[in-house]
Amino acid sequence: MDRIEIDGGIQLKGKIKISGSKNASLPILAATLLTDKKLQISNIPELADIHSMISLLRSLNTKIEFSKNCCLIKSNKPDSLNVSYDLVRKMRASFLILGPLLTRYGYAEVSMPGGCAIGTRPVDIHLDGFEKMGAKFKIENGYVKGKVAGKLKGNIVKLKKISVGATENLMMAATLADGITIIKNAAKEPEIIDLANFLNKIGADIKGYGTSEIIIKGKKKLEDCKFKIMPDRIEAGTFVLMVFGCSGKVILENINDNVSDHLIKIFSPLKNLKLEKKNNGEKLYVEKIRKKNVNLKVSTREYPGFPTDLQAQLTASLIKSKGKSEIKENIFENRFMHVSELKRMGADLTLEGSKILINGVKDIYGAEVMATDLRASSCLIIAGLMAKGKTIINRVYHLDRGYENIEKKLQNCGIKIIRVNR
Repeated sequence: MDRIEIDGGIQLKGKIKISGSKNASLPILAATLLTDKKLQISNIPELADIHSMISLLRSLNTKIEFSKNCCLIKSNKPDSLNVSYDLVRKMRASFLILGPLLTRYGYAEVSMPGGCAIGTRPVDIHLDGFEKMGAKFKIENGYVKGKVAGKLKGNIVKLKKISVGATENLMMAATLADGITIIKNAAKEPEIIDLANFLNKIGADIKGYGTSEIIIKGKKKLEDCKFKIMPDRIEAGTFVLMVFGCSGKVILENINDNVSDHLIKIFSPLKNLKLEKKNNGEKLYVEKIRKKNVNLKVSTREYPGFPTDLQAQLTASLIKSKGKSEIKENIFENRFMHVSELKRMGADLTLEGSKILINGVKDIYGAEVMATDLRASSCLIIAGLMAKGKTIINRVYHLDRGYENIEKKLQNCGIKIIRVNR
C-alpha cells in the first residue's frame, strides 16, 4: 500500500494547473447512458473514482476510450441491468446511474452505494423523487431494484432536503420522461450547472439550473456532442489553503471566472490571504501575507456557502494561526476523523458536538498518520507541509480518488514530497 512522505517547512512557489472537476465528471459520465450517440468529453481528471465509473459503464455495454483526460463514449443497450456490489461499493457517485437506466430502459438493479465513511447520506431522497415520477422500488439483498411501467412521468418533486446527488439523478431521469418535471429545493452547485449544460448540449430542455427550482421538459431522444468539464473548485480551494497554511505564492491555472469568484468569496474572512484574478479569472494569484491574528468562525453550508469538502483542509490550515477559530459542520455529522490525526502532530483541537475549536499553536511536528477519507487525506498533506520534520501519510488510496498528480504539482512548487510503494 502506497504512502506519502513530506519534509515540511517549505513555502509553495510556482504554478499549479487545476484539473477538471471530479464532482462534475462523475454525473456527466453517468449521463452518457441517456443516449446511444457518440460523445466526446474532455478535461476529465485521471482519478480512481473516474476509473471506477468507467468500469461501471463498461459493465453496461458502453464503449469507452480514455486517454489524455479525454473520453470517447458510446452507450449501447446493456446485456444486464444489474450493477454489482463490486462495481458500486467504491464510491457513492455510482448510484447516479439509477436515473439514466430507469428513464431509458425502465428497469435497474443497483447495489447500495459506498464511498467515504463521513456520515449518513441516505438514498431515500432519490427514491422518493423517482416514485413521484412513477417508479416502484424494492430493496433486497443490499440492492435497490427499480421498475417503471412504460415511461417515467413528469411531476413536481420537492426534495425534503437539499441534495446534490438527488438533484443530479432526478434531472437526468427527467430528460427522457413524459411531460415536464419541476425539481423544487434543488441544489445550486456549479457541478449541477455543468451537468445541465452537458444535458442541454445533447438535446435536453432544462431551465432554472443554478436556482432552487429546475424545470425539465422531457424529450424522446438525445443526441451527440463534444463537451469540456469545468475546473475542480475543491482542488483549487485545497491548494489555496495549502498556501494559507504554509505560506508562499502560487498561480492557479486552468480555472474559470466563476471558480475564481467563488474562492475569493468563501476565503474573504482569511485576512492573511491575498487572492487576485488574472486573465479574466482563468488564473488566480494566491499569496500568504502577514497581518493580524486569525479568529475565525465558519459554518459549512450548501452552495454558495463554505463547502463541506473544504472543512478538513481549512481546519489544518488554521492550526498554526495566532488566535482561536471555530468551524461548524452542518452537512455531515461524522466528518471529523481527521481531528485525531492532526492532534498527533501537535494541533490543539477540541470537538464540541458539530464544532471544531482550534487554538493556534506555534509549531506542529511531523508524525506518521493515517488518512481516513478523501478530504482528510489532503488535510494531512497541508499539515505535513506546515510541520517541522517528516510526515508519513498512510492509506493514500483515498487521495487518489479526488486529486490528480498532487505530488507532482507540489514538487513543481518546490515541496519535498514523494510517494513510496511498500
